[in-house]
Amino acid sequence: MADLIPFDDRDGKLWLDGKLVPWRDAKIHVLSHGLHYASSVFEGERMYSGRIYKLEEHTSRLFESARILDMTIPFTERQINEASVLACETQGFKDAYVRPVVWRGSEQMSVAGQANKIHVAVAAWQWGSYFDPKEKMKGIRLGISRWRRPAPDTAPTAAKAAGLYMICTISKHEAEADGVHDALMYDYRGYVAEATGANVFFVQDGKLLTPTPDCFLNGITRQSVMALARARQIPVIERHIKPEELSGFSECFLTGTAAEVTPVAEIGPYKFKPGQITETLLTDYHADVNRPVSAISLSAA
Repeated sequence: MADLIPFDDRDGKLWLDGKLVPWRDAKIHVLSHGLHYASSVFEGERMYSGRIYKLEEHTSRLFESARILDMTIPFTERQINEASVLACETQGFKDAYVRPVVWRGSEQMSVAGQANKIHVAVAAWQWGSYFDPKEKMKGIRLGISRWRRPAPDTAPTAAKAAGLYMICTISKHEAEADGVHDALMYDYRGYVAEATGANVFFVQDGKLLTPTPDCFLNGITRQSVMALARARQIPVIERHIKPEELSGFSECFLTGTAAEVTPVAEIGPYKFKPGQITETLLTDYHADVNRPVSAISLSAA
């Protein structure tokens, strides 16, 4: 952590409320509603070779998350798409992590927040593999979190909302303190749900299994990997998965914008060996995100 560059002390510019501003000047007040009441939603995106992967899908989800939290974004989806690209271009990035975020401001400080202005920012920075590349191909190790994903009638689980990540941060800290990379989380019923910031897949008898996303996000990378699997004629099954079933799965991997496709070797007492299906989908995903723009245009036509 000694060489960590603070995110509030970097060079360049980011996009804030409709214009580019110097990075260090992009500040909010300590009494912002988003800080005190978690009235904030966000996205995590990646630019590969000058193209933000699934940009329109991410922006559409950002708007849906805001709608769920009763926030009206004062820009169009097209404007946010353009801002996301601009945030990368102004930094001179061709490969980057992109973070759009929406939050309520500081006009009203109470549980009610109707009077607060809705702010939007998009920042981009360079970020390598979420997990150590040398360890990644061997498969990462996960613990099992004591926290559970909440029921959809107790939290806005269909939104990528900041408040829902409290238990993810706690779980990630506890996992790292235990010497593993991340944690698997169960849902409120006790079924397997996801990792702290990524969806999870398993392989059994040549088939791909993944939990039904009825109380956690149906990740955009998750959807992409499922499409890639079907293109390979790999059967994909979405269903509730009980923890005791983990002993019967041969392979396991995580998916997410940050995690991309990350093989898993261990979840608590359960062991897995990254195999052919994991390797195939990891390779196919890498090819998909790095497709040249010309190839995308031709395939779209």
